[in-house]
Amino acid sequence: MSDERIVELFTDGACLGNPGPGGWAALLRYNGTEKELSGGESATTNNRMEMRAVIEGLNSLTRPCRVRVTTDSQYVQKGITEWIAGWKRRNWKTADKEPVKNADLWMAMDDARAKHDVSWHWVRGHDGHAENERVDRLARAAAEAARDSGG
Repeated sequence: MSDERIVELFTDGACLGNPGPGGWAALLRYNGTEKELSGGESATTNNRMEMRAVIEGLNSLTRPCRVRVTTDSQYVQKGITEWIAGWKRRNWKTADKEPVKNADLWMAMDDARAKHDVSWHWVRGHDGHAENERVDRLARAAAEAARDSGG
């Protein structure tokens, strides 16, 4: 993977009620060019939308890249960097032998990241981080659209 292909990926998820209608958003930035992605579901959770944002952002890349993922979700950041290895060793069970919540999306995220050289960065949400505020607005708009359209 070439050093000149560094993509910044900013992600967020939102839910109107948890569970409820939800939205996800991703902002990709590469070499001065930006691309926004977003979508929603009529019945979901905030964590699922946070995860979908990362998955959709990574899967939108057409070739292997170095990717810097920035999220305000500690669930996503810790899940993918700290917890997932144990879950996989235990066949997608927690330390308490319970099924891992959102295992379908953890598997999809694991597959999406495997194609790239990914670094994971957490930022505090609603704290003035320009890109995080931007994807938050996009995710909320997608959640509202999902609510208004029923899906």
